[in-house]
Amino acid sequence: MMSLLGDSADIVKRTLEYGKVSGVFYYIEGLADAKKLADFMQLTASIALQNNDMQECANDHCSCRLFANRVGGNLGRTVSEAVNAIVQGDTAVFLEGCCHAILLGTRGWAERAIDEPATEQVVRGPRDGFTESLRTNTGHLRRRIKDPNLRFDRIVIGEKSRTEINVAYIDGTVKEGLVEEVKARLNDIRIDGILESGQIEEMIEDAPLSPFTTIQSTERPDKVAASLLEGRAAVFVDTTPFVLVMPTRFWEQLQASDDYYTKFWMGSFFRLVRFIAFIISLTLPSIYVMLVSFHHEMIPTGLAYTIASGREVIPFPVLMEAILLETAFELIREAGLRMPKPVGQAVSIVGSLIIGQSAVQAGVVSPFLVIVVALTGISSFAVPNYTASFSIRILRFPLLIASGTMGLVGFAGMFFLIVLHALSLRSFGESYLAPATPFHPTDQKDLVFRWPWWAMRKRPVMAQGENRMAKDQMPKPPNKERK
Repeated sequence: MMSLLGDSADIVKRTLEYGKVSGVFYYIEGLADAKKLADFMQLTASIALQNNDMQECANDHCSCRLFANRVGGNLGRTVSEAVNAIVQGDTAVFLEGCCHAILLGTRGWAERAIDEPATEQVVRGPRDGFTESLRTNTGHLRRRIKDPNLRFDRIVIGEKSRTEINVAYIDGTVKEGLVEEVKARLNDIRIDGILESGQIEEMIEDAPLSPFTTIQSTERPDKVAASLLEGRAAVFVDTTPFVLVMPTRFWEQLQASDDYYTKFWMGSFFRLVRFIAFIISLTLPSIYVMLVSFHHEMIPTGLAYTIASGREVIPFPVLMEAILLETAFELIREAGLRMPKPVGQAVSIVGSLIIGQSAVQAGVVSPFLVIVVALTGISSFAVPNYTASFSIRILRFPLLIASGTMGLVGFAGMFFLIVLHALSLRSFGESYLAPATPFHPTDQKDLVFRWPWWAMRKRPVMAQGENRMAKDQMPKPPNKERK
């Protein structure tokens, strides 16, 4: 056994001798729970002392099975089964004269405490988030969906990492054929190791070259539970707190969890604000460059004089000025993200203020463009999904270049290409821009505006089963005849 596991410092071998029973334990320190292991050894000792004739029938399969069951283990029939169990945190017990290994379930390692997701914070809603433990994450989902039809299908990916992956869905509700498609794509992956769900996402998505993400990643258990109830599937990957949800649509990237936990008019208002922020973040710098460079007549006279006076000493064309300032803003944002947390936020804020003020005083950029870029950056922060905001940051530059070189024609042409590309995308058979196109009337109740819960009686079109709630759920004044 040691020849297969190698002379590794964390491999522990302990001998076992109780009466006529002798053997050896193999486990990995750091993966096996010490308390569980001590309990198993104590139980093994008591059983062995009570059954001194165990050695005489050790080769008997039934006796080995009985012994394994009494110590809470199972039998490993091959050496590879024993090795795989050891590297996953279990303990292998080899009794002298027994032709099978007894595999004890001793998996247990240090875990990060459950905390609020850092990337998806809400004002109202659950504060728990996924962790790096697969079973802790599936337990979060079981707490929210206590339906026996909730399924977790196990797949192991990675020739060397042997990463466990679970495909979660609700049988009878999930979109027809979705689970089979997800499992087929996962089984086609051939790789040495899977270290994070982002690797899985990149290898199973429909459009790997697109700047848009067609698979949603989240740290929030309530968001995953809501997605499963709408007929979707989720992929849990061991050692990562990010869960993949599919299929996904563009509009869902602009929706936050607390939209559904506040009154419907509040949720609709804030969702509308996010849609406006998305448009501003994507198009505002391009519109500014287009108007200043080519279409002065479209700017009000007073505002045109203000912009012109601020640009009198600027040595660069407005397009280069905008690209320089956008690049500087992205550098500051990335630096603030990568620096230690206590100083990262201060550096990003102070750096933006100092660089912006210094650039204006030095005559490198105009004050009006600083306002435009700052408003654009703030708008991008309003997008609740980090991956979606990154897509906006990428698309902003080709749109900016097209507007600065060809004016309104370039802006309209590039915007048309972006929309056309989004229309062509699919996410596991679903249109990326559904339910806007193709148009599904019932799904419009949860698009830009969220209707009241009692008005969203039907499930999304892709889910099996038509209704999610009974009729006449709208609250009514109490009936005088009601006691």
